[in-house]
Amino acid sequence: MSSFAKDFSKAMSQAGTSQFQEAIRQELEYSMKVELDQILGTAPQNELEHTKKDLEGFKKLFHRFLQEKGPSVDWEKIQRPPEDSIQPYEKIKARGLPDSVASVLNKLVVVKLNGGLGTSMGCKGPKSLIGVRNENTFLDLTVQQIEHLNKTYNTDVPLVLMNSFNTDEDTKKILQKYSHSRVKIYTFNQSRYPRINKESLLPVAKDVSYSGENTEAWYPPGHGDIYASFYNSGLLDNFIGEGKEYIFVSNIDNLGATVDLYILNHLMNSPNGKRCEFVMEVTNKTRADVKGGTLTQYENKLRLVEIAQVPKPHVDEFKSVSKFKIFNTNNLWISLSAIKRLQEQNAIDMEIIVNPKTLDGGLNVIQLETAVGAAIKSFENSLGINVPRSRFLPVKTTSDLLLVMSNLYSLNAGSLTMSEKREFPTVPLVKLGSSFTKVQDYLKRFESIPDMLELDHLTVSGDVTFGKNVALKGTVIIIANHGDRIDIPPGAVLENKIVSGNLRILDH
Repeated sequence: MSSFAKDFSKAMSQAGTSQFQEAIRQELEYSMKVELDQILGTAPQNELEHTKKDLEGFKKLFHRFLQEKGPSVDWEKIQRPPEDSIQPYEKIKARGLPDSVASVLNKLVVVKLNGGLGTSMGCKGPKSLIGVRNENTFLDLTVQQIEHLNKTYNTDVPLVLMNSFNTDEDTKKILQKYSHSRVKIYTFNQSRYPRINKESLLPVAKDVSYSGENTEAWYPPGHGDIYASFYNSGLLDNFIGEGKEYIFVSNIDNLGATVDLYILNHLMNSPNGKRCEFVMEVTNKTRADVKGGTLTQYENKLRLVEIAQVPKPHVDEFKSVSKFKIFNTNNLWISLSAIKRLQEQNAIDMEIIVNPKTLDGGLNVIQLETAVGAAIKSFENSLGINVPRSRFLPVKTTSDLLLVMSNLYSLNAGSLTMSEKREFPTVPLVKLGSSFTKVQDYLKRFESIPDMLELDHLTVSGDVTFGKNVALKGTVIIIANHGDRIDIPPGAVLENKIVSGNLRILDH
């Protein structure tokens, strides 16, 4: 036995495990502090203040990470939420609208989470700048929606974009094109945190720069960072000073997340006189949503539970559509004064999500993140509203893009609505294979977007192209085997068909 091992076992038996763990924790925290101070020392004068804030925020998160043990929820304590804590949207809508819609709209600020890149869809730059419909980008549609509200009701609803260091520069360049639109647009930046080496638990970065080989050393720490970043930017106080009361937060790639006047009215004129500080829009799970976070009752508070927090033996139970029927759309309505109060009390509690990554050179790192919805338990009088599926229309893949570009939806003032010509309101299931993953490849493979009004299910795999004016109905499966190519001819109508390898068209 080496002398180190002897000392180690002696220390274990003498000091007891918990004291030993505490000693290790303090050692790790001290080493981290030394490294972060060195990194801060490399910051130029004009970046010193916000780099300091970022690293302070990271230090707090790292401290909590070292304290936490095992899954952050005790499965036995998870209960279904009480009936009245998740209201059906129909009930909210039945209350109607106030006499003056403008008076409630003028209390609102719209915040879009705009930190993500389009890399998963093969695009460079911010995801919000990808064209989704008639050359309009996610950002164009958002601006059109809010401009329509401001013109219709003669209001002044501002748009705020939470950018990350990955998207900020490109987004700001593009914002000039909206200078004449009737929407005031503001931006603030998410924090920039250092990725940490999985083995040593020390930062990968040696200085503050994030260009060249250092780009991979930093990351934006998830959208839970909105509370601190929004507060630190000064915008929160400015909006409170202007008499604004609520923010409506959503992902910029969720095309269903439009300002809903009925929900806003419910917030501003609550039926029991008690203001909700936090409303989470949830919607019914389908088989495609089994991984989505769900609202539960936990220690007498509404609590968002994500799949990453669930102890392994209970994952299947968590995924079951029968026990947990709803999931979080990440459309959230939050009181500005409550954010200010909780932020100043340091009382916003969000579980840490540990996200493992492998850098290009093969180094294993972890990044510590939080999710905006997880803070629901820190707010008073929180509420879930079970909204129609139409308020959850995220575009994460080109399969989603095909749906929103098609005649299933019509576009009006920046908002997409399901076409009245579709006989049933469900969205078809679309699975496009790897040849369609990148937006530019996907666009080359469709001469025009097919008619999909009567489609239930589409699966496409392999080297497949679509001619002009193709119609797809029922269940259509097109599989080109390796080395084969299938060209669907212009004007073809495929109804309940399987098309395989050599372009034979079979009835399904």
